Amino acid sequence: MEEEVKIEKLEEFNQEVLEKLVDIYMRGYEDMPEYGGEGRRYARRYLRWCWNKAKDGFFIAKIGDEIVGFIVCDKDWFSKYEGRVVGAIHEFVIDKRYQGKSIGKKLMEKCLCYLSKYNDKIELWVGEKNKKAIKFYEKYGFRVAGQSGIWVRMVKDIQKEAGKSEKENKKQPIPC
Repeated sequence: MEEEVKIEKLEEFNQEVLEKLVDIYMRGYEDMPEYGGEGRRYARRYLRWCWNKAKDGFFIAKIGDEIVGFIVCDKDWFSKYEGRVVGAIHEFVIDKRYQGKSIGKKLMEKCLCYLSKYNDKIELWVGEKNKKAIKFYEKYGFRVAGQSGIWVRMVKDIQKEAGKSEKENKKQPIPC
């Protein structure tokens, strides 16, 4: 019997957790070193930055006690492309050994639920060769909005409910 996947906010960021996240990050980018192959040292620095930037939106997927994926959702990202604060997904990785088991779907839904409480637009960057991820994001309403080098910028507008004021809509989260 398969164990249930639990999505939860990361509550503690210590060295042991960091090393587990780095392992997942490195395995996630094994086949695409141009997007995540800077090495473990870089990954540690980057994931510490993610934690410091978006603690409240750092969600992990667990099977039993094992972390099998994570997503970093930032509600306060200043987008130079939008000229204002938007939601952002800074990192999203599922351990290669657990891909294809709807874990990414559960993490994405948690992230969209969280960000929709604060933002009317979400942006992310994905490697241009990562066609599988681009298709995944498109299923969730993201669209390509530009490119810089090997990175594709994708954005999602949070749907407004008809008949509600702008202020009321701002508070309406995506159904969770």
